[in-house]
Amino acid sequence: MQELGQFLPLILIFAIMYFLLIRPQQKKMKEHQAMVAAVRRGDQVVTQGGLIGKVTKVKDDAEIEVELAENVKVRVVKSTIANVTSKTEPAKAE
Repeated sequence: MQELGQFLPLILIFAIMYFLLIRPQQKKMKEHQAMVAAVRRGDQVVTQGGLIGKVTKVKDDAEIEVELAENVKVRVVKSTIANVTSKTEPAKAE
C-alpha cells in the first residue's frame, strides 16, 4: 500500500499533463487536418509562411496551387496551410 502512495503524485502529474497539454493538442491537430482536407478551389488561404492567396487547383492529396497575385501561382504543400480565411460554397447539383 505504501508503494502505491509513492507513485500517486507521479500518476497525478501525468493525468494533469494529459488533460491540460496532450488532449487539447490532439484535438487541435484533428481540426487542422479536417480543415486542410476540406480545402477546395476558390478558397482563400493563409500559409504558415504568411502568404495569402486563392486556391486555383487541388493537385492531389498533398499539394495545391495557390494564386498569390494575378498570374503568380505557386505550389503549396497542403499541410503548410495555417488558416482558410474564406470558404467557397460547394457547387449545387442540377
